[in-house]
Amino acid sequence: MSADPSIHTIDTGFQRAAFDAAYLIVENGRAAFVDCGTSLAVPAMLQALADAGLTPDAVDWLLLTHVHLDHAGGAGLLMQQLPSARAVLHPRGAPHMIDPARLIAGATAVYGEEEIARSYGRIDAIPAERVVIAGDGHRIDVGGRALLLVHTPGHALHHYCVWDERSRSWFTGDTFGLSYRELDSAQGAFIIPTSSPVQFDPDAMKSSIQRLLARQPIAMYLTHYGRVEGVAARGDDLLEQIDAMVAIGRQCDGRPDRHRHLLAALRALYLERALAHGCSLDQEAVARVLAMDIELNAQGLACWLDRDRR
Repeated sequence: MSADPSIHTIDTGFQRAAFDAAYLIVENGRAAFVDCGTSLAVPAMLQALADAGLTPDAVDWLLLTHVHLDHAGGAGLLMQQLPSARAVLHPRGAPHMIDPARLIAGATAVYGEEEIARSYGRIDAIPAERVVIAGDGHRIDVGGRALLLVHTPGHALHHYCVWDERSRSWFTGDTFGLSYRELDSAQGAFIIPTSSPVQFDPDAMKSSIQRLLARQPIAMYLTHYGRVEGVAARGDDLLEQIDAMVAIGRQCDGRPDRHRHLLAALRALYLERALAHGCSLDQEAVARVLAMDIELNAQGLACWLDRDRR
């Protein structure tokens, strides 16, 4: 089935082309954004509106699946351009958008001020009166089109996904893993979980994925990257890999230089699966595409192992 023309994929330009997506949902002249990338993506977001024949005051909602900066870093600046919009956030995420000081401090501690400025730009607050707190099962309306917000921990405690009944699709943030188009094969999309620090929880992630699959969706719209079909098979892939990642974590835990062992084992897992999937890139090229995610997944596994031990 072809993509729904009322759903527009926006390449935010973060890191590289076709790496980080936001989405524009349009219905009866009204609109909602799902995620927004960094503040450097604001021009692309506004251009997507113009390309859809809309002006900024047509946007009623900015739905932020979670507050990691590649999804929500530009929310404050974008909201300044959207006079009618309200930002919808998980209860745990909302305080960090109303006062992003801790987000900024944490990211700066990891990346440094120069890299924050280069890759993320400004990180502005969203006024509290323009924030809506979304409990599990929260519903919103976009021009008569119903969207359902469901809490989906596993990648982050403050994560939700968005169910669009009209297209029978989920907007999954990072809950349904990541899938880069250059790794597609005749078997469809190649997909891996994303366990980036610091709140990875494998059991919660599996439960969240199963909750998404229970609605028998036609497609998933991933932040990293784009529309993915063959949903049931991809879901099975993710569940198998989460179990494999847990086994890797247990095997590597307690070893000297644990991080190096985690990196090597995750790299081997994903390369083996990419080969079986029939990815057209050679193994070194696949490793380059996934290098950042292998590093983050190793860190996420380490955080989970240390938290589990406590």
